[in-house]
Amino acid sequence: MTYFISCILRLRSGYFHYLHKTLSYRKITATQIFDGHRFLASGTVIIFDSTGTIIDIISKEEAGEDVENVEGILCPGLINAHCHLELSHMKGLIPEHTGLQDFIVDVVGKRHFPEEEIRNAITNAEKEMIADGIIAVGDICNNTHTLFQKQQNNIAYYSFIEVSGWNPAIASIRYEHSKKIFEAYQFNPHNSKFIIHNSSLSPHAPYSVSNDLWDLLTPHFPEKTITIHNQESAAENELFKTGTGKFRDMYAKMGLDDSHFTPTGKTSLQSYYSKLDDAANKIFVHNTFTSQEDINFINSYPASRLSKPPTVYGQSSMVFFCLCPNANLYIENRLPPIDLLRKNNCTIILGTDSLAGNHQLSIKSEIKTIQQHFPHIPLEEILGWATINGARALEMDTTLGSFEKGKRPGWAVL
Repeated sequence: MTYFISCILRLRSGYFHYLHKTLSYRKITATQIFDGHRFLASGTVIIFDSTGTIIDIISKEEAGEDVENVEGILCPGLINAHCHLELSHMKGLIPEHTGLQDFIVDVVGKRHFPEEEIRNAITNAEKEMIADGIIAVGDICNNTHTLFQKQQNNIAYYSFIEVSGWNPAIASIRYEHSKKIFEAYQFNPHNSKFIIHNSSLSPHAPYSVSNDLWDLLTPHFPEKTITIHNQESAAENELFKTGTGKFRDMYAKMGLDDSHFTPTGKTSLQSYYSKLDDAANKIFVHNTFTSQEDINFINSYPASRLSKPPTVYGQSSMVFFCLCPNANLYIENRLPPIDLLRKNNCTIILGTDSLAGNHQLSIKSEIKTIQQHFPHIPLEEILGWATINGARALEMDTTLGSFEKGKRPGWAVL
């Protein structure tokens, strides 16, 4: 069944605005409750205290009076694992179905707007995410434009400071510039017990980071979650396998010297994967052209080379495949191989990408698109991608992602 999704997530500067301020707790039940892992038994009641922390999960018979009944599916606050909030002012500016290379050229060439317009668009985009039920975001940052909004502590952020530079001659310049941005995002929120802010230096994509720049970045990877745009276009694999294709044309169009590049004869993922050995978590974004061969490569990768040993979830618990289906349709008019990822028990999470390449920053819309194109996938499974899996990927699962005693995960209604 396809569920039409709306959200009831009431937030204040912190997280939650309670309608009944005189109560020290709220008891909530719903038509169905998804706890981040599974649907709970009918009649389950979740009790939140005045800070939004879960103090108990009990049956309706045990709950007594004052139980609020919600129509729909109650679930933890949604996790947007991949977003470019700083590009919110570019909504509708780039036409659909241009292909990735022309899209990149347009983003680079058209992103410069007056600062006030950029800030207003960022504020409005965050409000859109809050209204959608999003409680945490993995956000890509090439500048400090979103810093002012994150300091409002409305939702949790993992800020991925995106580093790019294809010309080896400017590797140190790009690195130092990104380090300054990274340092700016090292701020302490007022309510640090509940608002989570983290950050890392992350490579943009394999086709935009030179080996010299990789060498400067990798010492920053230990104990960090690292994200990278992966195999979003068929041309990416072609570049690394044969050294030909649309990326060569894009470099020429942008005036970039690519004479330093030597094809590896392998897919892009297999070409750069070892550079992420020291990362605590790896988030591969888009994966539109990821193959069985790539997944086999990851699954057979020697655990001895990883800084973080396999956990109870298996080695793939450190590897997260982030899907942004609406952005893939907007840019390349193609969807990622979701059934292939599921068949291989890959850990899937969801993102929205940016308003430059999407019509909205809505995880519920991403869920609906997946349901429309993959109706055989159980909603319970997809909701896990949007909640606990995303929280694990962003290292926020001790607080967010599931209904468990002691957590403060927010809530949304589908």
